[in-house]
Amino acid sequence: MSAFGDFDNSQFEEFAKHVNAQVSGGQLKNEVKKSVKNVGETYKRNAEVRTPVKTGDLRRSWQLIGPIFSGADISIELRNSKNYASFVENGHRQKPGRYVPEIGKRIKASWVPGQHFLQKATKQTSNQIPQLITPVMDDILRRLME
Repeated sequence: MSAFGDFDNSQFEEFAKHVNAQVSGGQLKNEVKKSVKNVGETYKRNAEVRTPVKTGDLRRSWQLIGPIFSGADISIELRNSKNYASFVENGHRQKPGRYVPEIGKRIKASWVPGQHFLQKATKQTSNQIPQLITPVMDDILRRLME
């Protein structure tokens, strides 16, 4: 007997076994993976809707990779395979006076401002994450606490 007395930790051990059984079964990981994939798909849709369209190539070139598990981290990656996507997003320099046959005009401005479509999609998706993740996490926690 210690100076603080005895305590029964059988309920805690029972709870730990229950949590371990839930986690080791893999079902929770699959649900988290599915939820993160849903966030990624939402992010991709938000980016596609905001991507400017001339030919449609830039909009069609979005790719979602993941979810990727690395230790305790879960990540997704959204990328655009077109090499000019960053120039449309962030802006770019150009040489005034140069003739561009595709548009049939000479360039006047030395800077083309970015359209920040991915930045806007990121902000919108960040605002949607609580609605996308919270129900799944509440369900997982409820099952763990049963």
